[in-house]
Amino acid sequence: METMVNEEVVSECEPVEIKRILRRRSLSRYQLSEMSPGPQISPEKRKKDRSSKNNMKSDDHNLESSGSPRNQKITARWDPSEACRPDVDEAPIFYPTVEEFEDTLGYLSKIRPMAESYGICRIVPPASWKPPCPLREERFWQEARISTRIQQVDLLQNREPMKKRRGRKRKRTSTKSGARRTNSESNASSDKDDKFGFRSGSDFTFEEFQDFANKFKEHYFGMTDENLEKNGNGDEEKQGLGPTIDEIEGEYWRIIEQPTDEVEVYYGADLETGVFGSGFAKTLFTEDSELNKYVKSGWNLNNFPRLPGSVLSFEGCDISGVLVPWLYVGMCFSSFCWHVEDHHLYSVNYMHWGDPKIWYGVPGSHATALEDAMRKHLPDLFKEQPDLLHQLVTQLSPKILKSEGVPVYRVSQHSGEFIVTFPRAYHAGFNCGFNCAEAVNVAPVDWLQHGQLAVELYSQQRRKTSISHDKLLLASSREAIMALWELSVSNKQNPKNLIWKRVCGKNGILANAVKARVEMELKRIENLETGFQFQKMVKDFDTTNEKECFLCFYDLHMFAANCKCTSDRFSCLRHVNHLCSCDSDQLTVYLRYTFDELTMMVDSLEGKSDAIENWASRTLDFDQEKAVIDKGVPKSPIKEENCCLSHDQQIETSEVCVNPHTTDHPKEEPFVGLGCFVDSESSVFSVELLSIGSVAFGKLWCSKQAIFPKGYRSRVKYYSFLNPLMVTSYIAEIHDAGLIGPLFKVFLEESPNEGFMDVSADKCWKLVLQRLNQEIAKLADQDLKPLHSINGLEMFGLSSPSIVQAVEALDPEHRCLEYWSTKCQHN
Repeated sequence: METMVNEEVVSECEPVEIKRILRRRSLSRYQLSEMSPGPQISPEKRKKDRSSKNNMKSDDHNLESSGSPRNQKITARWDPSEACRPDVDEAPIFYPTVEEFEDTLGYLSKIRPMAESYGICRIVPPASWKPPCPLREERFWQEARISTRIQQVDLLQNREPMKKRRGRKRKRTSTKSGARRTNSESNASSDKDDKFGFRSGSDFTFEEFQDFANKFKEHYFGMTDENLEKNGNGDEEKQGLGPTIDEIEGEYWRIIEQPTDEVEVYYGADLETGVFGSGFAKTLFTEDSELNKYVKSGWNLNNFPRLPGSVLSFEGCDISGVLVPWLYVGMCFSSFCWHVEDHHLYSVNYMHWGDPKIWYGVPGSHATALEDAMRKHLPDLFKEQPDLLHQLVTQLSPKILKSEGVPVYRVSQHSGEFIVTFPRAYHAGFNCGFNCAEAVNVAPVDWLQHGQLAVELYSQQRRKTSISHDKLLLASSREAIMALWELSVSNKQNPKNLIWKRVCGKNGILANAVKARVEMELKRIENLETGFQFQKMVKDFDTTNEKECFLCFYDLHMFAANCKCTSDRFSCLRHVNHLCSCDSDQLTVYLRYTFDELTMMVDSLEGKSDAIENWASRTLDFDQEKAVIDKGVPKSPIKEENCCLSHDQQIETSEVCVNPHTTDHPKEEPFVGLGCFVDSESSVFSVELLSIGSVAFGKLWCSKQAIFPKGYRSRVKYYSFLNPLMVTSYIAEIHDAGLIGPLFKVFLEESPNEGFMDVSADKCWKLVLQRLNQEIAKLADQDLKPLHSINGLEMFGLSSPSIVQAVEALDPEHRCLEYWSTKCQHN
């Protein structure tokens, strides 16, 4: 997508010197002289900030000086012999058949292996595909106003830092007194004024802009009647004397690389179609009209982002420039500078009409090389403005990039053709004359891995995100699992469930993306200090107010951390230690899904039928439960858990005695029930086995004392850390935490959100004990004594003979080496 975000605003109008020559040559190429003394005052202008994608609009009264492009006369002596056309290879061009063209994302997926290594490609639709363009209708052509910006083409590469130019900066004025820009940008601080950017330009109708653009091109390249007569050429030859695309390209890069005079042009960029209007029809024509196919087509850019199979379809907001297309109305030399798409998304650009647009692309695999090359060759600009590449105001010749080993590819876009840029592919270009194009973003499932890299990069740069990557990832996963379930139940294939089936499987793109994301956060959890609590997020955790890390702006839809001392301050798991100076026991880590649920999600995406069925069952149960609640019938919030033992693993639920080495405790009557009990006088506790789980092999999944089956669950009665005067049931679980091995979790059965998690069973129960003693200390009037020690393995039940026997039976080949070797030595 071609985008411009940086806009330099002139706050004051002062006398102007009409000509500015950077380096005077014997042959003047582009001389500017006044055409009219009066200013051009545009009505309300809308300016957009492409980096934030939010709050796109602000009213602005623009006042142009008499030295602006619209008020200048062009006297040109174009010299084709001095062209600087770069020698770069062409990007691929694809010609889909009518049948292929019907499946929009399917075709994109088909050409990706052939095109992604170029970073960019061109798609020529079938000859029969000719969508009508509403913008050519009279009501748009003669009435709609296009907001423009002024681009100083000669300064896009060769310019001094603004601090050096400040003393000799050209001043601009108007003959009308008292007129001054009043918006906040026009009165910005000196720091902002020191940034190079594109000033606000005139407003035009399409008709006016076409007239201006054509005259500019004719005068610049000597295509006027006057020049033709001097050369002895008649009107019949006028059309053939215009420059070719290659000649325009050569002159463009001559201006960029070897500027001699000021070259300023207008560009109507980033025009929001939601307000201005789209070049594609959005409402149906008459019922039987053949044109309705263009309204519904996937190639209609209003439909493209939310097509089935695009993860952007799960974004609830109409983000301007991402899900809502932008229009670009160009003239000769108007430029879009080197940039990548927000979140490294795909972009799709369609030209509605006009002269060609020249594009250059660098594959995403060489994005860092391009950034390094630009910093090397433009060190002063980057020193002054480290985020220069985010401002989209700087070109660098493909010749220079190639000399640094950066592959650059070229493609020319003509009317009725599409350009696709791939994830993290830098692209730039310019227009060869008056034209109109429209662009939007799209995110097929294969984008997810690139999008994850983008948010990690944004975090390092402390740059705000414009979409929630995790929200899209999880929503895509849920949709895919339900599609797989639908296929397994009905065995009926349709285009939608087949789309999701293609990205699932053992090594499926979607399963790998979720797996990689979970492992990333588990590593971060492993690096945290022990003592924190885990809590599952409530459903509307970030529904009304999206949460982001206070330090790096990382999106917190999936994992978040918070301290009790600052309830409205959250961090990502990388910056937990920067939250505050409180002890770790004051910290809570919020999870969108438990680790068991995430494991089930990955298993489902990999195609495991039992996991798919379980996930679907939970989802459908939730939907039914929600329906019951919606009808006004209350439902118990506590769900009954069943023991899950196979026939050969059944053991008698006995009174497995555990001695937590406690002495005195609150005076309570012995409590018996649910197969487990506590006798406060003898301090003996019993553990009830709920699920034996299955053995996972690896050095982390056993110790010298015990084997840790994943999926293991037990129940034990113990004093409540919410009220030490009461005895309650705790549930103990062992989760598969991927690379960090088993994750031990203990929580109150009656309050599942109240619990602790650690990589050690002992530490897990010590956290419970620590919290319990804190509550005991608050009950000084009850004469309670603190508890001093506890054995985590015993409290889990992993040292009781009957449970040990059942767990050992899961490993008949003695593959848990550390455990079995220790046991043999003792025997």
